[in-house]
Amino acid sequence: MSTPTAEQLPVVVIGAGPVGLAAAAHLVERGIEPLVLETGPSAATAVRDWSHVRLFSTWAELVDPAAEKLLAPTGWIRPDGSAYPTGGDWAERYLQPLADVLGTRVRFGTTVTGVARAGRDRIVDSGRDEQPFTVHLAHADGREERITARAVMDASGTWSVPGPIGADGLPALGERTAVERISYRVPDLKDPAVRARYAGRRTAVVGSGASAFTALASLADLARDEDGTHAVWVLRRGIGAGTYGGGEADELPARGALGLRAKAAVEAGHATAATGFRTEAVERDSDGRLVLVAEDGRRLDPVDEIIVLTGFRPDLSFLSEIRLGLDERLQAPTALAPLIDPNVHSCGTVYPHGVNELSHPEKDIYLVGMKSYGRAPTFLAMTGYEQVRSIAASLAGDQEAAERVELTLPETGVCGGAGLFDDSRDPGDLGDPGDFGGPGATRSGDGGGCCAAPATLRIGIGAPAAPSGGGC
Repeated sequence: MSTPTAEQLPVVVIGAGPVGLAAAAHLVERGIEPLVLETGPSAATAVRDWSHVRLFSTWAELVDPAAEKLLAPTGWIRPDGSAYPTGGDWAERYLQPLADVLGTRVRFGTTVTGVARAGRDRIVDSGRDEQPFTVHLAHADGREERITARAVMDASGTWSVPGPIGADGLPALGERTAVERISYRVPDLKDPAVRARYAGRRTAVVGSGASAFTALASLADLARDEDGTHAVWVLRRGIGAGTYGGGEADELPARGALGLRAKAAVEAGHATAATGFRTEAVERDSDGRLVLVAEDGRRLDPVDEIIVLTGFRPDLSFLSEIRLGLDERLQAPTALAPLIDPNVHSCGTVYPHGVNELSHPEKDIYLVGMKSYGRAPTFLAMTGYEQVRSIAASLAGDQEAAERVELTLPETGVCGGAGLFDDSRDPGDLGDPGDFGGPGATRSGDGGGCCAAPATLRIGIGAPAAPSGGGC
């Protein structure tokens, strides 16, 4: 039996979420065979976890062009482009049908446990680039398998690693032992069991991005129906002009409206804000309720529940034998990090990018989608679609197409600048649920806001200058 050539091997795509499935569609369009590996039992497992959350991107911004071409012959009907789907809508009406049309190219119940070069650990130089990748798998039934790939696109996202309460990036003292009273997701208050958990109770919401806005707005709605329901909004910064996002000036109107709902919750007294509060510990009072303690010694009044929405992080554990070039702060590719760093962008641009910015010292492996942004915010689904289009073109040998992009991104409307080190991050719309474009699909953490100004350019050829002044 002959050994397959590199061109005969598949490109492994890790994750059957929005960007992973778009990657497969672009590879098919280029005549390259993809193999999508998904831990969950169906497409978009992470998106389904926040199925109750409405996105703040419209359908027009959530359907990848190459994916639509694959779906069209099946009789698939594109949803109204001006409507805002929930995560559940996105999964059922687009992502699952896309996985279905890809057929056996998508494997479910399959977890990637490691990626390496065949016969080479990360130390070995000799002949490294000529070797294919080996991808180690664990199946739901306990079987293990190793497959070979010509390239790897990791679109596994960040959903599985939420940020902790602790302001230093580590779990607060007592956080682990109080885990039964802590949630790291936006609650679905339409679920009777979840509603009962928060009704008539005092809940701390930790975080300052769109996910926190969603939780605050939902708890305010609950407070109007259930006496005694109250939210304590814990922010590591103060409240300023940019705290609630872009409002009516946001080019993603649904996101702007979400920030205004959070503001209304505070102004109506359904939520109170604890500002400049960097949590060090979670303690219990004599009644067993939870008390948040700040690094400066302040103690909040006891709460019954805590909702932690401080962002997400990439899981890099299964890539330990691969030579990645990552920024030491953001854990994003080194060429991409300066474009998205919330520490330096006051109102800079996050312009469309692709294969050049996403390359690593290890040839032909790419982190794409939410995972490519590491811990940085403001990622849009259509940015991920551009990433994988560019990479697929490069793998097909079409470098001109790989470096060309015509994509205009909306302004984020969050232009507070780096400011104090504890300014909030507004993760954009693909992420908590993943910054794919939804109020709850965003990661909220700490850092500065960053706006993406409209841009059309060639990927990797040059960036537009950041606007001067403070306005977006």
